[in-house]
Amino acid sequence: MYKIKTAKPKILWKLNCTLGEGTLWVKEHNSIYFVDIKKKRIHILNIKSKKKKIIKLNKEIGFLSHIKKNIFILGLENELRIIDLKTKKIIKSILIEKEFPKNRINDGKTDPKGRLWFGTMDNLERSIKHGSLYCLDNKLNLQKVDTNYIITNGPAFIDENNFYYTDSRRKKIFKIRVNKNFKIIKKKIFIKFKPEDGTPDGMTMDKNKNLWIAHFHRACISVFNKKGKKIHKIHFPAKNITNCTFGGKNNNELFVSSATKSMSKKDFKDFRYSGSLFSVRSNIKGFVQKKFIINNAKKRLILRENSN
Repeated sequence: MYKIKTAKPKILWKLNCTLGEGTLWVKEHNSIYFVDIKKKRIHILNIKSKKKKIIKLNKEIGFLSHIKKNIFILGLENELRIIDLKTKKIIKSILIEKEFPKNRINDGKTDPKGRLWFGTMDNLERSIKHGSLYCLDNKLNLQKVDTNYIITNGPAFIDENNFYYTDSRRKKIFKIRVNKNFKIIKKKIFIKFKPEDGTPDGMTMDKNKNLWIAHFHRACISVFNKKGKKIHKIHFPAKNITNCTFGGKNNNELFVSSATKSMSKKDFKDFRYSGSLFSVRSNIKGFVQKKFIINNAKKRLILRENSN
């Protein structure tokens, strides 16, 4: 029986992100990407050269996913935007949820087939179930998969048909199974956080299919096995842990974002590195997020071959 071991969290980039989120490892760039939703920024850290870069946007950003070279898809407020981050050229824009003008896109990840899954939520964070779960497939068709969420987070994929998904406000992590037509055929509560656990936020999977969950308000990441049993915990010098993903040279480095949102003066004294980016070495390797795959991309987007 293996035992998860992790090193003490290391501060990679001392920041004061209001709402750090959307961690993404891009191997070809030797870089970890993450966002600050409220400051409308993408942060890029090359862990080999230590070079840092910040890209400012015109809308709040929940996540980004890599397509090829410098081309990414961004989850922005009410828009999915495919863009060349080097030239700033917008290649395609897909507007969503015109019926909910106060909604915004939150977290998003790609599945093992390279399809993009993401959720929406009320940007004012009222306790109203206006949030939904969507999938943008490999032909750029948008599918609404589930509804009635308050604050969406995740997903984390077991395989192409099974995944975990969270409603943070309700402190519930669901285990969901869908068929090839994106219809939910099974949905159950996998874990429900107690008040003392804080709020479940972003999450990722390791190679043994354990679920690593960020705790907002509780300065930690917990690891749960397939049966929902907590098997490991990592403490951080930041109160609000928001998102995590595996990456690095050997795929055993966990990159972790955090936030200063809703913190008191005492919180800032107790958790002085809140809003920073961390890394944690582990003896367990994780799943690296797939690129967003677009079938016949040249025809659909006219992706330029000279983008580099």
